[in-house]
Amino acid sequence: MKLLSLFFLTFALHPLHVSVTEVKFDEKDKELEITSRLFLDDLESAIREQLKQPTLDILQPTTGTADELIGNYLLQNLQIKVDGKLTKLKYLGHEVDGDAVIAYLYAPGIKKMNSITVMHSSITELFDDQSNLVHVTKNNTTRSLRLHRQSLTESLTF
Repeated sequence: MKLLSLFFLTFALHPLHVSVTEVKFDEKDKELEITSRLFLDDLESAIREQLKQPTLDILQPTTGTADELIGNYLLQNLQIKVDGKLTKLKYLGHEVDGDAVIAYLYAPGIKKMNSITVMHSSITELFDDQSNLVHVTKNNTTRSLRLHRQSLTESLTF
């Protein structure tokens, strides 16, 4: 019993640092649809650090809006190239789901996608063990990447 208690105590002291981003190629609308789920407290810490505002509440900022803060941060930390060409990501908004923030973005004007390169550095500046999982779907085929501080960028070919 003591060993089990020690295991749970150790896990509680070393929280999981992970985000999950889904990128779907919509061939009909010729765009990438992007959903990124990040832990609210980690995202808030990263934005606080970036802006040097240790008491910032990203959901109720005193200046600007939550969408401006979250959108600016994500657009600086997420880049996608399709077939070697950098896409222009557009931030749509966010919602809070429990202890997570779900952010919505898209990249218009994508006629075809044979390869994709994703750079996702969100929250890696704070935690050595941060993993940014990226699932890319094209024509009902999903492939995944695990990005982290030592490997912020990876590519897939479809």
